[in-house]
Amino acid sequence: MATTTAPGGFRVLVSTRTAGFRHASIEAGVAAIRRLGHEHGFAVDDTADPARIGQGLAGYRAVVFLSTTGDLLDPGQQAALERYLQDGGGWVGVHGAADAEYDWPWYGGLVGAWFRRHPAVQRATVRPAPGAAALAGKPPARWERGDEWYDFRANPRGRVRVLATVDESTYRGGGMGTGHPIAWCRSTAAAGPGTAPWAIPAEASGSRRSWPTCWPASAMPPGGPRPAAPPVPNRRRAGGGSGG
Repeated sequence: MATTTAPGGFRVLVSTRTAGFRHASIEAGVAAIRRLGHEHGFAVDDTADPARIGQGLAGYRAVVFLSTTGDLLDPGQQAALERYLQDGGGWVGVHGAADAEYDWPWYGGLVGAWFRRHPAVQRATVRPAPGAAALAGKPPARWERGDEWYDFRANPRGRVRVLATVDESTYRGGGMGTGHPIAWCRSTAAAGPGTAPWAIPAEASGSRRSWPTCWPASAMPPGGPRPAAPPVPNRRRAGGGSGG
């Protein structure tokens, strides 16, 4: 496990474990999060060891699942993550985090929507949703990036607060129609940057300048608002999936 120090700041744990497809952008994503830590005064630990999702989570203000794919955690580790969020911890899911843990209904509720498919990598235009600036800082009016533009098994609208959409008229092969959500959060309580839990596209974790770059409200300094964790559904088993 590698660590970036930040004297006096809080700590963030970045999980890079993959049990399915592994994105080449993961290393660049870790580097980008380290830069954010340096700029904003928090320490970053990154690990591919699932055993880190356990009692040690109490030492972190937030956990990032950075393009984690496949069946990641055993039942004890799943229970530890559930308790951590119920106790006020923050969670951020990036890109392939939506392509994970298909047999764990609670995780499906956490991430908001599971991956279904994506067309070939290509450039597209992302636009902020109304009200996004109040949660994630002032975004650009348009954000053009090349990425794997995920379609999801279900539209998360109605269960999440959408922060940004990808314009399907600007690329080929999109399958979710108008207002295709590509970044969202669960909490609307934020002071300055801060939302939780939320998911962002892969390019936001890369080396290019991008938006959004906010963090869970629970990763804010003491006194900042804390989000409510999603409800815990029963732990029945469901069907699996795969992505890239």
